[in-house]
Amino acid sequence: MSGADLTDRIDALLPQTQCTKCGHEGCRPYAQAIAAGAEPINRCPPGGDEGIAALAGLLSVPIVPLDTTRGEHGPLLVAVIDEAHCIGCTLCIQACPVDAIVGANKRMHTVLADVCTGCDLCVPPCPVDCIDMVPARRAWTPDDASSSRPRYQARNARLSRLAADNARLMADTAQSAATPAAEAAASAMHDAERKRSAVESALARARARRAGK
Repeated sequence: MSGADLTDRIDALLPQTQCTKCGHEGCRPYAQAIAAGAEPINRCPPGGDEGIAALAGLLSVPIVPLDTTRGEHGPLLVAVIDEAHCIGCTLCIQACPVDAIVGANKRMHTVLADVCTGCDLCVPPCPVDCIDMVPARRAWTPDDASSSRPRYQARNARLSRLAADNARLMADTAQSAATPAAEAAASAMHDAERKRSAVESALARARARRAGK
């Protein structure tokens, strides 16, 4: 089995909450680390003991207890925004790994409860503490994981495109700013060369007159 195939099979067993509690940026990077033998299988609190058992079966390794330093396994929570206190800063939108929060700058935001993974990554950035994690009153299912994965992938693809666009814009801006500077430098060098040639010609003429005398 190739490394990519093994990563795919491990990723398929992870809950796709993208909570980063495992120490990686999402479920896929954690799956890659497990496939490479760089991480143990017990660092996913949302997956709990059931997830550990599934990974152990796939990899033919012993079942180990959940590493609770990464968090405790518990019921699914979802984010709820206190709309009366939301200031529309968009920081929670930027933090959500699956685009489960909608809103606009200086406009009230709201959480799409059906797609919220309960990762709670939106809570720390909120400057007015208006986001709470409340019981979802349902379990996270394989269907949830299957729909969460493409949302996470689409968000990452969008962020990559934005980063590339910004890099190109900055490069174009730098090039535009550099062109007049380069032209000015070239002109200054030309003037300096012309003056140096004129001085050398004058010195040569002076030496020729002295030699004639």
